[in-house]
Amino acid sequence: MKPDLDKGEKLLREIASDRGRYWRDHAVLALLGMAGLGVVLVLIGSPYPAIGALGAPLAIGVRAAYLASEQLGNRWWLTDRRILLPGGRSVGLVELATVRRLMGDVQLITRAGDKYLLRHIARPAALVAEIDAARAKRAKRRPG
Repeated sequence: MKPDLDKGEKLLREIASDRGRYWRDHAVLALLGMAGLGVVLVLIGSPYPAIGALGAPLAIGVRAAYLASEQLGNRWWLTDRRILLPGGRSVGLVELATVRRLMGDVQLITRAGDKYLLRHIARPAALVAEIDAARAKRAKRRPG
């Protein structure tokens, strides 16, 4: 599905969530949850910290499996003017104050303080560089 572009607007790239990155991100969360819960259970004196710590990765795994089709269906589009987000929203490139990598995600922060997350990106550092380049080019062309 192609987005509706304004007259003269040029599509630079379609961005999709990556299946491998999605599962790696959830594996890291499961390991962190397991370790964190294990420590908490030891600190509170639970007689079964190892068995209790299995709950975190199981819960995260079930959640990941349940939400996979929805999360992996997300699409974003980078144009020469803006980034189009799911749900019909968009962020102008000149409105962006910060574009940065957060693990396997790319975070967009506008000058107004709004935050958006492009989740489970295969090569987030490359996407940050691409958005920064499009933003710099747009800033040079923009009048005023």
